[in-house]
Amino acid sequence: MLAPQLLLISQSTESSAYDEDFSRWIGTHSDRGSAEVSGGVRWLLRLEGLAVAAAAAIMYDKSGFGWGTFALFFLAPDISFLGYLAGNRFGAIAYNAAHSYVSALACFSAGLALASPGLEVAGLIWCAHIGFDRALGYGLKYASGFNFTHLGRIGRDERAAVTTAAGNPV
Repeated sequence: MLAPQLLLISQSTESSAYDEDFSRWIGTHSDRGSAEVSGGVRWLLRLEGLAVAAAAAIMYDKSGFGWGTFALFFLAPDISFLGYLAGNRFGAIAYNAAHSYVSALACFSAGLALASPGLEVAGLIWCAHIGFDRALGYGLKYASGFNFTHLGRIGRDERAAVTTAAGNPV
C-alpha cells in the first residue's frame, strides 16, 4: 500500500533537500508573500503561451484570410493600454479584460457556433496575441502598476528584483 505512505510524505512538516530543490525549480517564495510565479513554472507558462500563439497562427492560416488582416488586427488588444490613463486599477482591469483567454475563446466559439468566419478569425488573432504576449513574459496585470504581472515583474525594474535560488540579490 503505497498511497498511505505518499499521504504521510505529503503531510510532513520537515523540509527535505528534495523539497528545497523542487521549491527552487518552481520558484516558490512563500517568505516574500508574492503572487507572481517564477522559476520553472514561469518558463512553463511562457512556453504554453508560445504554443497557443503557434496553434492560433496555424489555425488562422487554414482559415483562408490573408496575413494582412492578421497583421492589421494583431496589436488591437493593446488598445487596452489606454485604461492606464485612468489609473493603475482601471488600467489593470482593462488590460486583463483584453488579455484573458476567456474573452478570446468566447469570440472564437461564437464564430464557430454562429458560422461567422469574421468572429472565428477575430478570436484566433486575439488568442495569438495573448499567447505571444505570454511567451514574452507579459502576464495579467496587478493594480499595483503595469510592471507587476502574474508572470513576474517586467521592465527595467525586473533586474533589480532578480535573486539567486538562495534568495540573495544578484
